[in-house]
Amino acid sequence: MSDNDLSNIKIPEAIRPVRPRRSVLYVPANNERAMQKSLQLPSDVVIYDLEDAILPAHKENARETLRAFLKEKFPNGIKDSKKEILIRINALSSPWGSEDLIAVRAIMPSAILLPKVSEADDIIEVNDALVEMDTPHELRLWAMIETPRGILNVASIARYARTPGTRLDCFVAGTNDLIKETGVIPQQGRPYLSNWLSQIVLSARAYGLDVIDGVYNDFKDASGFERESLDGRAMGFDGKSLIHPNQIDFANEAFGIKADALNEAHEIIDAFADATNKDAGVIQVNGKMVERLHLEMAEKLVEKSKLISN
Repeated sequence: MSDNDLSNIKIPEAIRPVRPRRSVLYVPANNERAMQKSLQLPSDVVIYDLEDAILPAHKENARETLRAFLKEKFPNGIKDSKKEILIRINALSSPWGSEDLIAVRAIMPSAILLPKVSEADDIIEVNDALVEMDTPHELRLWAMIETPRGILNVASIARYARTPGTRLDCFVAGTNDLIKETGVIPQQGRPYLSNWLSQIVLSARAYGLDVIDGVYNDFKDASGFERESLDGRAMGFDGKSLIHPNQIDFANEAFGIKADALNEAHEIIDAFADATNKDAGVIQVNGKMVERLHLEMAEKLVEKSKLISN
């Protein structure tokens, strides 16, 4: 699907779940001990991985292990989970992707994480398959942007989030694959990745998507992880993908909602709720000019804060 095709699509008002996504923990789907522990950890999201974490010879067993685990833990469905539960499947073009999708349709997690999304058609293919399986719209899609083509097409991929019937909610930066496929040398501060990461953030924000930063591989290097988390927060990411439970607490802190930001959000909401401002597009709050778009941002922030508190 080209940009010209997308330009002819009517863009509806996007309605997506508001969820805290500060900490997004990957867990191999064949590690039963880690999966058991993951549900007790304070991460906002857990991703059970059938893709990179699983060797080809173990793919089918991992799928069945995950299916049995989630059926045991959530006999009435994933909706009973307090955290978002995702499954990263293998690409449909792989030998395992179709069976992964059938299994996920039966499990009904919060969302499916699609690997190596390089163009909007990669998402459309999965979305169409889910429609054919009469899948409830509550099953959402996240997309990993982790290839050079994915970076080049990231704006058109994000635009697909505004098409009728879309399930796309979130981007995840796949920094390890980007480094591998481009030959960029990983360095502190990510100087040669930052431009691409900013493109992912900008495209996500343009079309109302959440966006998650890539992993920090050295889980024993706490100070390095903290620097990169703060860098990602400053860049505009909603949260960080994690490879170890030790990284959860700081990710929750770095991408959490600060008290002053929450107070300001309440002030904006209260100001627009005042009868004298009901028809105003722009008002003044604490010496700042505030528009209706800031009201929408404030309401989303307060809703996230309530979810975190619960």
